[in-house]
Amino acid sequence: MNPSRRALFRGIARGDLKQATVARRPPWALAEAEFVTRCTRCDACIAACPEQLLARGDGGFPEIAFTRAGCDYCGKCAAACAAQALDRVAVDTAFPWVAEIGATCLSQRGVECRICGDACAPRAIRFRPAVRAAARPELDPARCDGCGFCLSVCPEHAITLRVAERAIPPVTVES
Repeated sequence: MNPSRRALFRGIARGDLKQATVARRPPWALAEAEFVTRCTRCDACIAACPEQLLARGDGGFPEIAFTRAGCDYCGKCAAACAAQALDRVAVDTAFPWVAEIGATCLSQRGVECRICGDACAPRAIRFRPAVRAAARPELDPARCDGCGFCLSVCPEHAITLRVAERAIPPVTVES
């Protein structure tokens, strides 16, 4: 079944269709078409993940969920992938995403909370002190590696992941 039909049956709004149909693959996943071609759905990567972040998704292909923790890039999933659908050499970045902090963030609403910043190993999320107000989060997209630790700890689920501009290959136009 084509992804747009699948989304329609799930009731996903038309405006959210593009973002909703992008599966979050394990780290170092090849481009989607190549990944789906190579992946044998053997579940070796799922079994190898010590954080238990991977599960079977649509079509039985592995997907990552940052509900309990984030990825520490241990590489065990890629090492377990005999089909090389996860390839640390061919793929230059583990994840093509960057975090985005939404309006439901407690700190954005004036409540003191810094849990996402504490969980962020690359220090992409920092808090600038404010006078007579809660410090607000500032996210440096260039430092964010898409590990997902900030998603799993946010009490308001205010953080999402979007495809980073750095992950979008440049388009060449031939004249």
